[in-house]
Amino acid sequence: MRGGMNEMLRQAQMMQNKIARVQEEVALKTVSANSGGGMVTVIANGKQEVVSLKIEPQVVDPKEVEMLQDLIVAAINSALKASQDMVNQEMSKATGGMQIPGLF
Repeated sequence: MRGGMNEMLRQAQMMQNKIARVQEEVALKTVSANSGGGMVTVIANGKQEVVSLKIEPQVVDPKEVEMLQDLIVAAINSALKASQDMVNQEMSKATGGMQIPGLF
């Protein structure tokens, strides 16, 4: 029985190491999303941080500030969602599809 417990602990440690490695890897990956037909583009990383924002000059109109704000928010939300999906997909690969509460 002791051997089974040791094996289970060894496997848990291996899974923990694999998850840590995946977290490091996805932190370096980026995803891109846009809104307004490409007028606003956001790039986010695997840590759900916005790393880049590009706004096409023709969408910058002082009379349409509210529309620009909406486009920026939409692009950011889309990029963060894509980033979360990427992390979930990579973690699922690392855990063999096993859902570990609170992990990701």
